[in-house]
Amino acid sequence: MNKVLIADKLSNEAIKIFEDNDIEAIVKTELNEEQLIKELETCNGLVVRSQTKVNKNIIEKSKRLKVIGRAGIGVDNIDLESATNNGKIVMNTPFGNSISAAEHTIALILSTARQIPYADKTTHEGKWEKSKIKGVEVADKTLGIVGYGNVGSIVSNRALGLHFKVIVFDPFLPNEKAEVVGVKKVELIDLFKLSDFITLHTPLNEKTKNIINKDSFIKMKKGVRIINCARGGLIDEAALKKNLESGHVASAALDVFADEPLKNNPLLGTKNLILTPHIGASTTEAQEKVSIQIAVQISDYLKTGEITNNVN
Repeated sequence: MNKVLIADKLSNEAIKIFEDNDIEAIVKTELNEEQLIKELETCNGLVVRSQTKVNKNIIEKSKRLKVIGRAGIGVDNIDLESATNNGKIVMNTPFGNSISAAEHTIALILSTARQIPYADKTTHEGKWEKSKIKGVEVADKTLGIVGYGNVGSIVSNRALGLHFKVIVFDPFLPNEKAEVVGVKKVELIDLFKLSDFITLHTPLNEKTKNIINKDSFIKMKKGVRIINCARGGLIDEAALKKNLESGHVASAALDVFADEPLKNNPLLGTKNLILTPHIGASTTEAQEKVSIQIAVQISDYLKTGEITNNVN
């Protein structure tokens, strides 16, 4: 009988899908590396979200493991090279949480525009800073989107509804499609120069690490607003802090960070910076979708060998 270890929280419906396919689902979360290796001695499959890190040592010592499923999009918590070298399939669920992540992005865009967290905090404190809190309208502003994939395209659609002018940097976006959907395709340097708001929707890899860095900020407009709900590591956090403190960046909102969870990060306490704890996909609908999707994919693979949404 096939066995799957569920190392991070998954919906009950997903567990039922495994059981209906005669696959034993073992649910044990918050395991350390040694405990994870021990549990995987008898397992063919492993399901994780973003919390569990599947490193080279775990992969190499898990001889029975055939498939690793990520209930979500990003797979930077899984050593893909090691998985590939050891013949283990890695799958993700690229569509299940796209709407939730896009909606969180829009929420943060509007929050940076209108100082909503600060207004809420000071009002709760019994203050009435109406004259001090002044925002900007988003209508007719330019939104620069870096990455026009599943989430970026949804953000674009919503932003156009708010009457943003949308420009996009994505080498894989055909010019014809850009025209059809009503966005303008530009080079990255031009996106930095032209944007009033910038939002990131690209994977983290060698090419995109610190895609926004100290040199990028020099090219940007004074008063730019920056949002990242994609992956930590896309923004040089020290450079962002410096530009927030100088006022060159009017406001920023981050849902993801280079090191999570945040502990002694210098960004903590920075003025005009909104921080949320990686909750872009934390909706009831998204959690259910990605859980069910990864359960179906792994079940299909273990029963028939069918591979869906593999990333290696």
